[in-house]
Amino acid sequence: MRRISILLVLAVSVALALVYAPRLFLRTSNDAVAALLPRETVFFAHVPDFSRTRDEWHRSDIYQLYAEPAVQDFLRKPLTRIPRAGSFSQTSQEVQQLDIKDGFMAVTSIANNPPKLVAGFRFRGSQDEAEKIIAGWRSQMLRKNAPGTTSETIDYQQHKIEVSTQGITSLATAYDGQWFFASNDTDELKAILDRADGRTHDRQLLLVADENFHEAMAQMPASYAACLYVQPKGFVQKLAALRGSPGAGPGPDQGTTFDQIRSVSAAMRFENGKMHDVLFFGMPRQPQDGELTRNSIALATRDTFIYVATLLDVSKQFALVDPSPSASFLGARLQRIGRGLAAAGITADDWKATFGSELGALADWPTDTHWPTGLVTFPVKDAPRAKKIISVLAHVLDDDGSWVETDKNGVHYVSMPYSAGLFAFRPTLAVSDRFMVAGVDAASVEAAMQRSASRSSELSNSETYKRAARTVPDPTNGFAYLDLGLLYTRLDATLRPMLLMSAAFMPAMSDYVDVGKLPPPEIVAKHLTPIVSSQIYNGKGYLAESVGPITINQSALGAVLLTGLGAWGYRQSGLSNFTGFGLPSLGLPGSGAPATTPPSGGWSGKGFKVPPATSPSPSETP
Repeated sequence: MRRISILLVLAVSVALALVYAPRLFLRTSNDAVAALLPRETVFFAHVPDFSRTRDEWHRSDIYQLYAEPAVQDFLRKPLTRIPRAGSFSQTSQEVQQLDIKDGFMAVTSIANNPPKLVAGFRFRGSQDEAEKIIAGWRSQMLRKNAPGTTSETIDYQQHKIEVSTQGITSLATAYDGQWFFASNDTDELKAILDRADGRTHDRQLLLVADENFHEAMAQMPASYAACLYVQPKGFVQKLAALRGSPGAGPGPDQGTTFDQIRSVSAAMRFENGKMHDVLFFGMPRQPQDGELTRNSIALATRDTFIYVATLLDVSKQFALVDPSPSASFLGARLQRIGRGLAAAGITADDWKATFGSELGALADWPTDTHWPTGLVTFPVKDAPRAKKIISVLAHVLDDDGSWVETDKNGVHYVSMPYSAGLFAFRPTLAVSDRFMVAGVDAASVEAAMQRSASRSSELSNSETYKRAARTVPDPTNGFAYLDLGLLYTRLDATLRPMLLMSAAFMPAMSDYVDVGKLPPPEIVAKHLTPIVSSQIYNGKGYLAESVGPITINQSALGAVLLTGLGAWGYRQSGLSNFTGFGLPSLGLPGSGAPATTPPSGGWSGKGFKVPPATSPSPSETP
């Protein structure tokens, strides 16, 4: 019996080991690295295993898209225009050769200029072998043979610190066993060596002992490809100093929210080919007027590629349209809106009593239209008062148009025929007993109002949406959904003919890209699953998670980079001097009628001028 009990205990132990050992092995701990840094560290970034991250990247959806033969064929010419493309490949091979682990970079102080920076990593092999590669990196960072460069070697606690100085720039490097460290401050490097060798005995002086750091890291996933931590106290102090300096004019209460943030942390990991971002703001819960319902998803269709729902602090939004002269930094447009709302006696309290605090936004792109349509929506608490407010908003936004007010099927519409050049718009505001909806196209607003009677939608009932939404926690403060595959397919259908025509008229474009080799949309779209993001408050702070082939944050950064790259290419190709073909204004299907001159009329001081009965109703396509 005793033998059976021993065997049973062993079997259970083996089973538990098989279940938990892989998780323990993969769990990332940055405590060892945080123990090398001072408690007052304001920024810390950590990459635990470069080789593992590279392997996971090669299995990701985006890399599989990049590896498609058709995509490679298309990118061949543009990639040749990127300077020093080969140096990145060489550096990647050198990183792999060193088998870098626990790579980190930190800003330990911003009290003076320049900030104190430290970095380091563990490597495989001997110091002599590592130095063959690191010496090249050191030379690239600070050219040792450049005029005015000085070098010296300092002996410190059985370490050799190599210091190179060029003007006000300094680089100090040293080895400690399998560690390599670098800093722009020699004293800071010495402190790192003291901590690595165990000569710092007071643990409370280290970042690893900081309560805010531990709170932030507790919100991060057990295993990650990269992680960063920010202690905003130093930055808040810098902002406070800026607010007190002459000429600095940030808005009222701008620093209040920042002052409450204890820490910021973020991490990224790979999951089944997808990227998973986690972003945490350690801070008290901010005042809010309700809970997130996502009821505005009832307005979405199978052609909706963007859907966003978030809670707003209406008082802060009204502060952005402060009409007082002291708020001139806001800009004339926002001040004009503020003056119009103030003149009508509309305050933040009036808005809260009339509308809910949940903002909904969505964009549809049907297959038979060239361009998408967008909508913004708020829930309605008081429909009669809401009708009066949207009339005021229409006048404030543009008092030169001839606004038309009509009622249909219990919905009040305020719209203005307006067109500009190639694209025609008809801004429209609508109010029902459930929603206020605003859009640039009257037909899309009316269609949305007809769908609003339902509690679900084609989007919310689709398996694609449900599968994506399950990958993040149920949101309590914010939610976003972006169908990348649908967006790319629609963009391809609209822009490919334009690019082909542009290439025919502008031969200089062929020096940068071969438009004829654009990969088929189905090859690209099959790798682009939806991106989804949610935000919750977990008692410690706000936690935002995003999952997709790329994440919401990466999408925003990519859009900025692509815009900059496109502008650079546009200037380099000489196309910025191109004046166009002199084409007349065209009416595109689904985007409005040919350009027309807006009719006269507008705000009369007593209300909106109503045109004769022949004026089109909101149900007509503009």
